[in-house]
Amino acid sequence: MTAYKLSEETRAKLKNVSTASVATALFKRGLRNQFVQGVVPVQPKPVTMVGQAFTLRYIPAREDRNPITVFRNPDHKQRVAVENCPEGHVLVMDARKDSRAATAGSILVTRLAKRGAAGVVSDGGVRDATGIGALEMPAYFACPSAPTNLTLHEAIEINCPISCGDAPVFPGDVMLGDGDGVMVIPAHLADEIAEECLQMESYEDFVLEQVNHGAGIIGLYPATDAENLAKYATWRDQTGR
Repeated sequence: MTAYKLSEETRAKLKNVSTASVATALFKRGLRNQFVQGVVPVQPKPVTMVGQAFTLRYIPAREDRNPITVFRNPDHKQRVAVENCPEGHVLVMDARKDSRAATAGSILVTRLAKRGAAGVVSDGGVRDATGIGALEMPAYFACPSAPTNLTLHEAIEINCPISCGDAPVFPGDVMLGDGDGVMVIPAHLADEIAEECLQMESYEDFVLEQVNHGAGIIGLYPATDAENLAKYATWRDQTGR
């Protein structure tokens, strides 16, 4: 597990940036595959999900290993992951993009929320989606799915490198989720990405204001015209942005 610890300062910065800005900042660094494909909010939330990844990996279930009685085992990896995901972290589940069965349900996700998790992300299904959506904690999934995970998935490993929606996720990476989906920020880049994206958001707010007042985008977005940069500097002085 990475030694990186997400500071409250960086967390606060990231809560004010979008997945779009993060995707652009990572692309500038040559990272093209950090968006979790195929997941959506169970229910849109007014807050941005930010937290370090605590991972759970599923493999295809083999019938003789996954009868309903395995849930009696106190060491069952799915249950252990829920009880060990650290406060402020995001439980990220690798279900191989197979949403035909649930990777969790409302009881387990509620327990995560009560333990102070920052969110949950699965590239598979979840059951009891209505109950999960009613929680304040953000949750992302591929689609609702009633069958228990045991029908198709075996929880096999905790806090290991995984793929979630084709994005590589290492324990401790920073997960950022908004209404568009989820980005994975490599831990060693989190602080600089947070600062850069805050500046990007500031400039884009300026641009949107200009466009709403009739400005064209050539020379404005991206900023290639010195006159627009001067206008932006004045705007920042006036708005404190």
